[in-house]
Amino acid sequence: MGDDSEWLKLPVDQKCEHKLWKARLSGYEEALKIFQKIKDEKSPEWSKYLGLIKKFVTDSNAVVQLKGLEAALVYVENAHVAGKTTGEVVSGVVSKVFNQPKAKAKELGIEICLMYVEIEKGESVQEELLKGLDNKNPKIIVACIETLRKALSEFGSKIISLKPIIKVLPKLFESRDKAVRDEAKLFAIEIYRWNRDAVKHTLQNINSVQLKELEEEWVKLPTGAPKPSRFLRSQQELEAKLEQQQSAGGDAEGGGDDGDEVPQVDAYELLEAAEILSKLPKDFYDKIEAKKWQERKEALEAVEVLVKNPKLEAGDYADLVKALKKVVGKDTNVMLVALAAKCLTGLAVGLRKKFGQYAGHVVPTILEKFKEKKPQVVQALQEAIDAIFLTTTLQNISEDVLAVMDNKNPTIKQQTSLFIARSFRHCTSSTLPKSLLKPFCAALLKHINDSAPEVRDAAFEALGTALKVVGEKTVNPFLADVDKLKLDRIKECSEKVELVHGKKSGLATEKKESKPLPGRAAASGAAGDKDTKDVSGPKPGPVKKAPTTKAGGPPKKGKTTAPGGSASAGTKNKKGLETKEVVEPELSIEVCEEKASAVLPPTCIQLLDSSNWKERLACMEEFQKAVELMERTEMPCQALVKMLAKKPGWKETNFQVMQMKLHIVALIAQKGNFSKTSAQIVLDGLVDKIGDVKCGNNAKEAMTAIAEACMLPWTAEQVMSMAFSQKNPKNQSETLNWLSNAIKEFGFSELNVKAFISNVKTALAATNPAVRTSAITLLGVMYLYVGPSLRMIFEDEKPALLSQIDAEFQKMQGQSPPAPTRGISKHSASGMDEGEDGDEPGEGVNDVVDLLPRIEISDKITSELVSKIGDKNWKIRKEGLDEVAGIINEAKFIQPNIGELPTALKGRLNDSNKILVQQTLTILQQLAVAMGPNIKQHVKNLGIPIITVLGDSKNNVRAAALATVNAWAEQTGMKEWLEGEDLSEELKKENPFLRQELLGWLAEKLPTLRSTPTDLTLCVPHLYSCLEDRNGDVRKKAQDALPFFMMHLGYEKMAKATGKLKPTSKDQVLAMLEKAKANMPSKPAAPAKAMSKPMGGSAPAKTQPIPGNSFDSDLKELTSVQGKKVPSKTTLKEDDDKSGPIFIVVPNGKEQRMRDEKGLKVLKWNFTTPRDEYIEQLKTQMSTCVAKWLQDEMFHSDFQHHNKALAVMVDHLESEKDGVISCLDLILKWLTLRFFDTNTSVLMKALEYLKLLFTLLSEEEYHLTENEASSFIPYLILKVGEPKDVIRKDVRSILNRMCLVYPASKMFPFVMEGTKSKNSKQRAECLEELGCLIESYGMNVCQPTPGKALKEIAIHIGDRDNAVRNAALNTIVTVYNVHGDQVFKLIGNLSEKDMSMLEERIKRSAKRPSAAPVKQAEERPQRTQNVNSNANMLRKGPAEDMSSKLNQARSLSGHPEAAQMVRREFQLDLDEIENDNGTVRCEMPELVQHKLDDIFEPVLIPEPKIRAVSPHFDDMHSNTASTINFIISQVASGDINTSIQALTQIDEVLRQEDKAEAMSGHIDQFLIATFMQLRLIYSTHMADEKLDKDEIIKLYSCIIGNMISLFQIESLAREASTGVLKDLMHGLITLMLDSRIEDLEEGQQVIRSVNLLVVKVLEKSDQTNILSALLVLLQDSLLATASSPKFSELVMKCLWRMVRLLPDTINSINLDRILLDIHIFMKVFPKEKLKQCKSEFPIRTLKTLLHTLCKLKGPKILDHLTMIDNKNESELEAHLCRMMKHSMDQTGSKSDKETEKGASRIDEKSSKAKVNDFLAEIFKKIGSKENTKEGLAELYEYKKKYSDTDIEPFLKNSSQFFQSYVERGLRVIEMERESKGRIPTSTGISPQMEVTCVPTPTSTVSSLGNTNGEEVGPSVYLERLKILRQRCGLDNTKQDDRPPLTSLLSKPAIPPVASSTDMLHSKLSQLRESREQHQHSDLDSNQTHSAGTMTSSSSTTNIDDLKKRLERIKSSRK
Repeated sequence: MGDDSEWLKLPVDQKCEHKLWKARLSGYEEALKIFQKIKDEKSPEWSKYLGLIKKFVTDSNAVVQLKGLEAALVYVENAHVAGKTTGEVVSGVVSKVFNQPKAKAKELGIEICLMYVEIEKGESVQEELLKGLDNKNPKIIVACIETLRKALSEFGSKIISLKPIIKVLPKLFESRDKAVRDEAKLFAIEIYRWNRDAVKHTLQNINSVQLKELEEEWVKLPTGAPKPSRFLRSQQELEAKLEQQQSAGGDAEGGGDDGDEVPQVDAYELLEAAEILSKLPKDFYDKIEAKKWQERKEALEAVEVLVKNPKLEAGDYADLVKALKKVVGKDTNVMLVALAAKCLTGLAVGLRKKFGQYAGHVVPTILEKFKEKKPQVVQALQEAIDAIFLTTTLQNISEDVLAVMDNKNPTIKQQTSLFIARSFRHCTSSTLPKSLLKPFCAALLKHINDSAPEVRDAAFEALGTALKVVGEKTVNPFLADVDKLKLDRIKECSEKVELVHGKKSGLATEKKESKPLPGRAAASGAAGDKDTKDVSGPKPGPVKKAPTTKAGGPPKKGKTTAPGGSASAGTKNKKGLETKEVVEPELSIEVCEEKASAVLPPTCIQLLDSSNWKERLACMEEFQKAVELMERTEMPCQALVKMLAKKPGWKETNFQVMQMKLHIVALIAQKGNFSKTSAQIVLDGLVDKIGDVKCGNNAKEAMTAIAEACMLPWTAEQVMSMAFSQKNPKNQSETLNWLSNAIKEFGFSELNVKAFISNVKTALAATNPAVRTSAITLLGVMYLYVGPSLRMIFEDEKPALLSQIDAEFQKMQGQSPPAPTRGISKHSASGMDEGEDGDEPGEGVNDVVDLLPRIEISDKITSELVSKIGDKNWKIRKEGLDEVAGIINEAKFIQPNIGELPTALKGRLNDSNKILVQQTLTILQQLAVAMGPNIKQHVKNLGIPIITVLGDSKNNVRAAALATVNAWAEQTGMKEWLEGEDLSEELKKENPFLRQELLGWLAEKLPTLRSTPTDLTLCVPHLYSCLEDRNGDVRKKAQDALPFFMMHLGYEKMAKATGKLKPTSKDQVLAMLEKAKANMPSKPAAPAKAMSKPMGGSAPAKTQPIPGNSFDSDLKELTSVQGKKVPSKTTLKEDDDKSGPIFIVVPNGKEQRMRDEKGLKVLKWNFTTPRDEYIEQLKTQMSTCVAKWLQDEMFHSDFQHHNKALAVMVDHLESEKDGVISCLDLILKWLTLRFFDTNTSVLMKALEYLKLLFTLLSEEEYHLTENEASSFIPYLILKVGEPKDVIRKDVRSILNRMCLVYPASKMFPFVMEGTKSKNSKQRAECLEELGCLIESYGMNVCQPTPGKALKEIAIHIGDRDNAVRNAALNTIVTVYNVHGDQVFKLIGNLSEKDMSMLEERIKRSAKRPSAAPVKQAEERPQRTQNVNSNANMLRKGPAEDMSSKLNQARSLSGHPEAAQMVRREFQLDLDEIENDNGTVRCEMPELVQHKLDDIFEPVLIPEPKIRAVSPHFDDMHSNTASTINFIISQVASGDINTSIQALTQIDEVLRQEDKAEAMSGHIDQFLIATFMQLRLIYSTHMADEKLDKDEIIKLYSCIIGNMISLFQIESLAREASTGVLKDLMHGLITLMLDSRIEDLEEGQQVIRSVNLLVVKVLEKSDQTNILSALLVLLQDSLLATASSPKFSELVMKCLWRMVRLLPDTINSINLDRILLDIHIFMKVFPKEKLKQCKSEFPIRTLKTLLHTLCKLKGPKILDHLTMIDNKNESELEAHLCRMMKHSMDQTGSKSDKETEKGASRIDEKSSKAKVNDFLAEIFKKIGSKENTKEGLAELYEYKKKYSDTDIEPFLKNSSQFFQSYVERGLRVIEMERESKGRIPTSTGISPQMEVTCVPTPTSTVSSLGNTNGEEVGPSVYLERLKILRQRCGLDNTKQDDRPPLTSLLSKPAIPPVASSTDMLHSKLSQLRESREQHQHSDLDSNQTHSAGTMTSSSSTTNIDDLKKRLERIKSSRK
């Protein structure tokens, strides 16, 4: 019992899995109870049992299994997730339940299967059951058949697919087991109910007894269509509605039936195709030509037997068809004619669409053979032609049928009309467009007046059928002239007709018609009704004829009269009468006068022909007023224009009267119902006046008004013929001009080009140049609409004229025709016209091409020519082809009838002579252009053979074939090619060339199509075999084509098609499909301007579609692609619903959803990939607050609908802010689902939306809730690892914006989580993002603690991926820049390798820890609160400001120094704050902003509005500095454009004197950035071949221009330090020597500019620094073995130039430093070594320099060796002494005749003599305010040098205070020197010395900047120095800014000039503080001197002082 009690305690789900059967039984029972209690189908409880249901049904214990089955049934019925278990459960039922002896088990098993079908899993169930039919156990087979039978019976054949079942049915009848056979019989009976033909064909070959039994049963079945008795879940609501409708009234049932018709399985699809060509008798073709009719009969009978096969295999049946056609056409034995017709019928039925290519040849022959009267022949021919019709389209055979309609034989006419009637029955309104209907109606209308009654009857039947198919609205315009009796007859026939496709199309159109015409019957209403209306009209006698002409009216007139649509409803009846007028009878002058007098004032009529022009003018004015006041219906237009034409009429001599008259004509045409009769009265006069200078414009206006009333095509034709029937050239040219303009205004619709093309040709040949010019302009306008084919008509013109035409065409190229502006409103006003114009999109295009005159060439294609083309001799074949080419060339445009030519040319496509194949292809190309779109009827018989040529082994033949196929496709479109099996048959051929060319062609064409025929699926199996082809090119092409196939067929269809592949192949193909799914492009959208392009105004109504309909049609098109019907009614309803808001605000809806999630009532949004239950949950939550139609789009299976949904959401974002915010959690969740889609276009659109969304949220000051953030951010971070750069960039941009609505510190853990991803790109991007967050918001963002966060980040330094390592290092360097060495404590222990990488990166980053990180860290996280508190002031500002700042941090992650500068804005400037007492400098902030805007307008640096909120204040300098730093950092950018932009901005500053000073303190930084860019160009850009060298020249120009601007400003130029100048000169000289520059076009100019710049640098820089730099550069270049001698030579030339400048500059040079540099040089290069140099220049240069210095300074030169520690190390001193001696000798000073040592003695004496003077000078300096520091430094140096010197005499005269001041000063200097001296000199990093001779005190300040770079070594030593100074109580803030005194008293080390790369660290890291230090030094000096000499300059504030100052600031602020 112990065991029992144990399992009793277990939870239910564990009991269900227990090994004890009792436990399982108990578990199943409890589970059953639980399942019955759960009311919510989406309850999470269901998911617990997801994996257990299979065990429920497959339990080994029969008793337990029964209970399990019961529980499983309840589960499947109620659980939302049950669908996932279908496969495993059903297979379990089949294998473990159907074999059970208990009937109950079997019943439950069947019920479970049916329940799965009900929950939409029919396919999976059917698949498993069909597998069960292969089981060996007959019990299982019987149960499977029974289940399938029940499923079919209950759900119908729409759900249970019959195709796979019917295929296995015959096998079941052969079973040995009787039970199986009996069940199969019942199943066959059930199938027969649903599809009779399919099952009959399939079971034709089973046992005859079985078949007989079946047939007996089949007969008993009811004939009505069966209906399903059980519905799917999705249909159950529909079922309920249906029942309601049925109870309401019977009609609805019919409607429901129609829409829900069961798709019949076509038996043809299930049959095996038979191959018959090889089975034809060998002598068939001889026998069929035999003279004896019996032999011919034998041959035909053999064919008849073969074609009885219901499905024939595709092949080349051309010869067979030709033979049968010959028998039908020419055989005298009518019995054989009938037999041949039967054979043709069999072929057509067996081949179906594949027979289409032969239809064109056979149809005319059969129709002409209808002259036979024998019924059996007629019947055979009828059957043949009907079968053939089904293989092609009416469009393709229309030409042939229409040609036969004119035959004189009445039987032929009768049978043709009957054939047309039968054909129409198979058409729908879409397959019978107006363009096709029009010629048929015209031909049939002739037949209804035929003398033979049978012809008339047949024509009536055909017209009646047409009326039924397309509706009265479409047919009526063609029946305009039919009298009432005949019209009634047509309608009567129409009512009798039964259509193949049902009545839907006709009814629908009629219903639509009635809507726009509520006040009367539809346009084609009862004619009797019209009669009564007409009689009531005011017209006399001739009106009687009106009804016949008015019943419909051709479309042209329908359109002219449409204006009436705007009239009031009351006048509609009359409008109906007048607007339908096509030919208004011409009235006599008396009638006209009578009518005119009724509406015009009597005086007006009297004065019309007055001899006084003034009276005539007054009369016209009255006339005009009267016309303006008339109503449309009252205006007798013809009478009025006849009055105007009355003498003097159009011969009026006074131009004013004439102008009025023309204006009145225009008014009448606009305001009245103006007919063509009226127009003909005035047009002649208008054309006569069009060339008149004064009246021409009025005439044109009148003509335009008439064109609007009577349609432009008619008016243009009349006007052109009138203008060219007279000889006035002015009139002709102006008429042409008017027409050009009119075409643009009205569009090109229905213009009859043929009518005036001859006139245009006449105009082109005119002698008057104005006429020719106007004609060419008109051709240009026509070119916009017709396109290049227009030129072909004018190719015969003279070359000069042709070149003018070409020039005009060239001008028009690329332009699109303007949208028509006239005639639109009128035509769209009436529903009828809209229908007419909007029916067929392609119609207009065809019209334009058809307008060009086409020539009939069939008579030239003689049988001789055809036999020539087929001759055995290739030369004769070639002659034949040449003839054909000549015929086509001569004709230019040809008619589609080309006789036997297609067959002849087809034979030549596989000619053994490849030259002839190519020639044939060329001819076919010409043929396509010449025939135009009509070529489509030859696609099957000629186009497909061209594709076969793509398999040719010769490359040039394949290229020609491809060009030909493209030329054809251009004319035909792709539909014809993709229809049928022809293309798939080609792809099936295992020819690698054919496959790769064909797939390449499809990959090019498919993306351009908006929809494709379903036959494209036939290509898929062959596409899959191509994916595994042996040939690599074929595989590649197949992979390229894969996404485009998927774009049209959808992933599901493609994946399903893999089912027939081998398992290994299937896996490979599925993997490729997944890959292709990601790259699948979206279908091209419907072109918005399609109408205006080729056909221009062909459809004015289309250019302004009804708002709802465009979406509707799009929807239909999309859904039709997937094979689903979209009932038009429902879409219309949806359309109406789209007006409301898309997001509905539900009060507390979001809060409730959050509570539900918290309370686990719904699933928490947390998954690795979204499962169905999450999607369903989101759908449910959205249903209450998202518009239904939008939700359908959002959750549609097709990604294009998602794109559409996103577009709608973007549109509504601004207008529905509240709605968006209330549904934000759902929107974000839906977007996370889109992140899991593989379609890039959706992802891009989603990211675009998110950017807009977060911008909006930040503007609205919204804060993301935790729920929203946690269900969105992790999924967004997944996308940061996308391979596409553009996506990663967008995601980073969104993360940046999110920081404005969600705290960065909370964002940090999410991003940190992202670093754990397996995707290296994601890890790298997340680490970079962390760096940006820390950089922008300080260390406070690091969560949970900075230590833990940094340890996590540091782990990634050892990552395998380089990008991840770099990102981790950069992030830690960012922290280092904020926190300094503390970072090493935070990251803990790292491996030696990682630590060395980090140290190296920190060293390279050239940064120092910032001065005030704590403040800034505190400031940033408060950002959002600040924004809120100042909402009114900063509604937009702060958001933009912060995001742009964060962006700045991101964009500069490669340039840490620039990012650091931005942070400088948050540091305290104590001096500034202290001085700011609220009054003195209160205007400062305004000044800052103003100045910033002015100077840096081009730089998009955000205004520092946000800082106004914080308690800290910035000063002008730090602001400007940060901006300049940012720009300078961009100068060194690797992107040329960025660099140029930055240089342009700096140049702008440098060019303006008042702003140039802003650059002070930034010179070194700028120069470093510049020469780094020079290096980059030299090493990278110049070597990059892809880069445009013009770009490089442009960059060089910017750099050199900037430098020249800089070195013209002396104060700035002097700030450049030695190291920087050295590198700059190096860069410039390297540039001058770059041979690659010389080769460039503007290279010489660059080198000249560099020369000029070098001169400027030498002249304007600080002379000490440049001289020192050149010496070091010379030393380096001589040492470097790689350096070219040319380089050293140029450096020396620069030194010589400096030597020449020395006389002027000697006083400003620090000679001590120069001599130290020379000393170092001579130490490195002793005299002997220099002499070894190849060139003697270096030694000469040095001597010259020293000689010049000696000459200028004399003996004093020896006093300047103070900085040299050991003078004996070089020969400098000895050399100087020698020179001095020599110069003394030279000057003749012989007073001292000492030997060699004399020089030094002279020196000694002279110096002793001057000691007193020198000391006096020093003390003088110490006493002066400006030079006190300098004086102390000099005194210290002097004392050190001459330790025995007594300075007491000088001190004792001064005060005690002064004495102690001097002593203290010397002591301070000594301490500084000592501490500095401890740095080992061997490192070569001792500080460099500052200028001693400073000309003016002011420039001391300006030159302080350049001390920075000189005095700073690497950061390690700086840190030590900092500590030492702090111990001594010295101020660290000024360590860089030591005054000259310190530099003079320090103990010198040997300082090799630090090259700028070594100085990058020191220079760039200090730039941020340099401005601050200037102010400190200014303040200090002021304080010092204001207190007299009381304070020493070195005593500066310490930390306590800082605290005191802060306190003072706080108190003053209060």
